Amino acid sequence: MKLILAFLGGIFLTGCGMLPQKKIYTEIDIQTPKEVVWQILMENKAYPTWNPYHVKVEGKLELGETLQLEIHKPNKSEIHIEPVVMDVIPLELLTWGGGIKGIFHGKHVFELKSLDEFNTRLIHRETFAGIVIPFAELDTIEEGYNLMNQALKHRAEARYRSH
Repeated sequence: MKLILAFLGGIFLTGCGMLPQKKIYTEIDIQTPKEVVWQILMENKAYPTWNPYHVKVEGKLELGETLQLEIHKPNKSEIHIEPVVMDVIPLELLTWGGGIKGIFHGKHVFELKSLDEFNTRLIHRETFAGIVIPFAELDTIEEGYNLMNQALKHRAEARYRSH
């Protein structure tokens, strides 16, 4: 019964545009051209070697494909999710997400901006929405994104210097 009421409440709130949300926003400047950063993001099979947060991302990073993610949060908890690739704009945007709209839905975004010919800003953000958001364990995600951002910066700058 509680699930039915939550579902109906989610439908009502979705229609009213009043769902609880949580937005996470991080960014980092990387001293490499965005082609280098993009290449590393797209090499998802290599994530276990450098990524402390998204330790496994299996599947094709192509529009509509389902991924298998293993996430290690800074608080030592681990989760496994299966988001769908929502956007791929080469050298600019990679987005995945999923869930049940109205109940719990997330959209994870990697956005690359050229600061100049040799410097890139990674914007790493996510928006969660749904009636269970106030009860979801989302407090360590920003820290996890910052750890990943630092690791990506290190990997990209090292790769660029070695070429």
